Amino acid sequence: MPQRLPEYLKRPIINTETTKNVRNILKNRCLNTVCENARCPNKNECYTKNTATFLIMGNVCTRNCRYCNISCERPQPLDDKEPLHIAEAVRDLGLKYAVITSVTRDDLPDGGAGHFKKCIEEIRKLTPQTKIEILTPDFKGNANALTTIILANPDVFNHNIETVRAVFKTARPQGDYECSLNVLKYIKMNSNIPTKSGLMVGLGETFEQIEETLTDLKHAGCDIVTIGQYIQPSKQHLEVSKYYTPEEFEQLQKLAQKVGIKHYQINPLVRSSYRAADIFD
Repeated sequence: MPQRLPEYLKRPIINTETTKNVRNILKNRCLNTVCENARCPNKNECYTKNTATFLIMGNVCTRNCRYCNISCERPQPLDDKEPLHIAEAVRDLGLKYAVITSVTRDDLPDGGAGHFKKCIEEIRKLTPQTKIEILTPDFKGNANALTTIILANPDVFNHNIETVRAVFKTARPQGDYECSLNVLKYIKMNSNIPTKSGLMVGLGETFEQIEETLTDLKHAGCDIVTIGQYIQPSKQHLEVSKYYTPEEFEQLQKLAQKVGIKHYQINPLVRSSYRAADIFD
């Protein structure tokens, strides 16, 4: 029987002039956000702060991860105007810190790395003071694609490992645990860009396996780690095996400290881009 969502994971619906303004700006620029498409529980909090996480290259994915609410379908061609529209939205929202993520585009030769680069370039033309964090797919470990990202020089490079090695193939059947680690290693070895990764808990992993993954991320040179509770988007997705208590999240914080990770956000409602500017500062 599915477990009931604990009270500490429930967020109120917030509808203010600020949240309406954010939605209008996104709608007028025809932009997607991971806030809406992935049903993020922190969406309204972020909107009240005049911010959102942009989702580029469409709102359908070429991979079918079993925890993700974004649908797996044949994607549309890239929108050449999207990078400019992203930059205009960043300007209109007055963002000092912008986070850009994407669906996985295995249909593109570079996985969309060039599109990420164009988005970064357009933002820097309009608002050069804005810090930019990108959360990318694995690009199948393509070194040329990762070099394109390095040349774009984002302020933070984020690629999520998502879950522990033992659960990885169940949750991400088209992904590869070692490939994700190698992506983080490549960025770290070939640039000075701070690297970041995140994982969900509640998919059947053990504390020992979480510690192993944190150790792997530390060895990959990962500077920032986020951990949050997995919440099942629908009955078609993987079931939650366990809701971690706030006290258990405190234990996870101690695990991160134990393996030597200095910068982290570890709480039940943490998502990879949640309060990203705070941890960057």
